[in-house]
Amino acid sequence: MTTIVTDNCQRCRFTDCVTVCPVACFHYDDEMLYIDPDVCIDCSACIPECPVQAIYEGDDIPADKEHWITINAERAPTLPVCDEKMDPLPGAEERKTELGF
Repeated sequence: MTTIVTDNCQRCRFTDCVTVCPVACFHYDDEMLYIDPDVCIDCSACIPECPVQAIYEGDDIPADKEHWITINAERAPTLPVCDEKMDPLPGAEERKTELGF
């Protein structure tokens, strides 16, 4: 199963994860990142890079976040690829603190 971006990425969109990805599987919108499951090679390199613990290996995703599997699969292919570090969204540091990180 693929790697999944979940709701902790919302309103943050830190892109540290993108810098270690060996394939261009990350996509973005105005709110967060998504992973294209058809491109992801399940290397999991991105997981420890996320400062808000928004990324999970598909087999380890909490039950209350499983709906993000479908959201990533549907949204990612329709959005631009993110293959370089971008500035986080305005308010990202506050969101990070709100999430307890």
